[in-house]
Amino acid sequence: MNSQEAMELDEGRPEDGNSCSEPLMAWNMYSPRIYDYVLVADKVDDKTEPSYKKQEAFIEQLKGKKMQVNDVVHEEKVFYGIRAPKEIFEKYKYLLKVSDACNWSGEQGLLELDEDVGSEDFPQSTRIRVVHFVLHHTFLNSGENLSELLEQKVFDSMFCVHERKKQKALKRLWARWTAVFRNQPIDEIRVYFGEKVALYYLWLGCYTYLLVPASVVGIIIFLYGLAFFQTSPLITEVCESDIIMCPRCDKGCNAWNLSDTCAYAKVNHLFDNEGTVAFAMFMAIWATLFFEFWKRHRSKYVSKWKVFNWCEEEEEMILEVVNDEKCKPKEYHHSYWRTTLVLALSTLLLVVIIGLTHMLVVTRVVAAVQLAEAEWDFVSEYADMCAMLIGAVLHYVTMQVMSKVNKAAALKLCEIENCRSFAALEKSFTVKMFTFQFFTLFSSLIYIAFFLGRINGYPGNYVRLAGKWRLEECHPSGCLTDLFIQMAVILVLKQTVNNIFEFAVPWFKRCLKRAKAKKLERKCGHCYRKACRKEDPCDVCKLRDWIRNYHLNDVNAFSLFNEFLEMVLQFSFTTIFVAAFPLAPLLAFINNLFEIRLDAIKMVSLERRLVPQKTNDIGVWTKVLEAIGVLAVIANGLVIGFSTDFIPRLAYQYRYGPCANGTTDIHCMTGYINDTLATAYVTDEKVRSDFSFQQMVVNNVNYTHCRYKDYRSNEDQSLTPKFWFILAIRFAFVVLFEHVVVMCKFIAAWFIPDNPTSVKNSRLHDKLQRLKDELKGQKHHNAMSDGSTENFAFQFCSSSASSRLATEQKG
Repeated sequence: MNSQEAMELDEGRPEDGNSCSEPLMAWNMYSPRIYDYVLVADKVDDKTEPSYKKQEAFIEQLKGKKMQVNDVVHEEKVFYGIRAPKEIFEKYKYLLKVSDACNWSGEQGLLELDEDVGSEDFPQSTRIRVVHFVLHHTFLNSGENLSELLEQKVFDSMFCVHERKKQKALKRLWARWTAVFRNQPIDEIRVYFGEKVALYYLWLGCYTYLLVPASVVGIIIFLYGLAFFQTSPLITEVCESDIIMCPRCDKGCNAWNLSDTCAYAKVNHLFDNEGTVAFAMFMAIWATLFFEFWKRHRSKYVSKWKVFNWCEEEEEMILEVVNDEKCKPKEYHHSYWRTTLVLALSTLLLVVIIGLTHMLVVTRVVAAVQLAEAEWDFVSEYADMCAMLIGAVLHYVTMQVMSKVNKAAALKLCEIENCRSFAALEKSFTVKMFTFQFFTLFSSLIYIAFFLGRINGYPGNYVRLAGKWRLEECHPSGCLTDLFIQMAVILVLKQTVNNIFEFAVPWFKRCLKRAKAKKLERKCGHCYRKACRKEDPCDVCKLRDWIRNYHLNDVNAFSLFNEFLEMVLQFSFTTIFVAAFPLAPLLAFINNLFEIRLDAIKMVSLERRLVPQKTNDIGVWTKVLEAIGVLAVIANGLVIGFSTDFIPRLAYQYRYGPCANGTTDIHCMTGYINDTLATAYVTDEKVRSDFSFQQMVVNNVNYTHCRYKDYRSNEDQSLTPKFWFILAIRFAFVVLFEHVVVMCKFIAAWFIPDNPTSVKNSRLHDKLQRLKDELKGQKHHNAMSDGSTENFAFQFCSSSASSRLATEQKG
């Protein structure tokens, strides 16, 4: 630890009864860091300015609520330190105790020992939460609130101050890169950042931990495909084939030999093999097990934190009463007109997102045609692959742009809905934002998984865009490699680029702002001497903590939401379409190891302190995760049934292949690739309209026919009975797969209780003890009442006797 860090740790420590930062409060026992909130405004010299009048009016409103406000002027800024009186928190604690849902938390004893003050005080996280609500619900006589004053630049910013000692402790235990493989101090995070942030890191840690078995199984499936890399008869048939395939485009593309794509067939076999079905089923059940284990894990902590039955909307109502005892309830309302409008606008935005997906498809098709006609042999040979990579990169760029659009649209739709509470607003915003982002992320993947190569037509009857460009085709080995490449590019770019920007941008901003703060601290070099502590400290000494926090990056109500959204979308990637990318859980696990520390460093060191929020769950994200689990079953069943060649291979092995008639001297899959190809003859007039004779020249040999992937008759290009049989088997498999997996999910959910027995017993004993304490308190109250009555009777009798005696003596 260097001298500067030691000095920072020593800030606020009393020496000879004083501290350089103590005079910030009206009474010297307080250090500046225990101010509940800080408001910053531009200094206004002209007192007739409307902004100055509004500043003064707002501060007077706060003082009217018995808030202590201390202002310090520095250069062109005015800093207002705000501290709420103890009476507000006593009222808050009492209302928690008598509430319906939050009463258990009211018994937990909100007071804690403040080491600097040397006496008990309410936790700083509770103070910040209450004062944050009061500030945002304080209005001027004109009806303007703090949010509107911030928009009007009456106030520059507002923030709650980091507590230096706890901040240093969190840096040492958690918020550093060397702590990647250490357990998270969840209880300490909860004390400092509140239950909401603590539950996010608890969920992220549980998710990352359970990714280990999923990653191991994914690696096994990948190694299984790699083990049969050279011996698979399907790969051998492609690599040793002399089959001539039809041209990929209209101009500039010639017919090609199937063996030219030997490498592509090998890559496809890594992800499209017999183990894919088992892995998809495993991941669907894994999602259920993760969800059940998470609920058990959560219940242990929320029970220990005494927030098991906590209700955010009820706490918001309590804070309304604390802020204004004459407040009126925010009644529930429902407008069918508003609901219809929100639904229509949401549908319109989803249509736009799907339209962007079509634009990406068009871009890929046009790029494939242009690259195929390129003069560079490498580009023309791998035109489809290059077009696929271009499409994946453009999809990522579209996602980044649409994230901003989706957020603005979701906020506007929530504004139209006019939600009655912040909890309801947060829930509505989460559902809308996730839905928009989900469609933005997965619409392109849905096209590749279920439409690519299935709607492009066949020689003589190709489907064309604008009557000009042919749609893309799948490789004869299958379309799963296309889906894998798209997922891999998006996942790698999304995790690496996002994490780099997520950390680098706040870090650079902090570095630039820190230079200003350091310059300010250097102006008061004598502050580290005892003389400065014994005398009245300068304003810079008072401002040191405020300046340090003021120059950190700003946070808002959606800071934690952005982290949750990023991780839940990643969870979608590791479950939906995971059959095409068995290594997705491994990449997610590696990313999350660093994501936890990146978010921790950002929250503790690079950003202003988040307002601690109290909750007992991750909110509507629970329902979102349940929906993802259901979608994972449906999507993986459809991918295996329709995107892979699993069903056609089974049909060939047991019905159409050499083993179907009992032959066992050759491999059962011998001849499978040839069986899946149909033949187009150039002598057909329709085929000749798509392919010229020049395109059918391969190695100076002129061919009169070519092959393409489909189950069609060689004579009239009609669909064969084999196609309909395989299609029926595909549908039957999807139905069977989904029913079996859903049944396993229900069994797992039933077998694993949501709450451990220890939690149930702990709550049982706690409730019983509370009843006994209430009964004991009632008896004590009755005894005190009886004692007061007897004492009053005794005094009355004594007074009466004395009066009679005095009367007799007088007589």
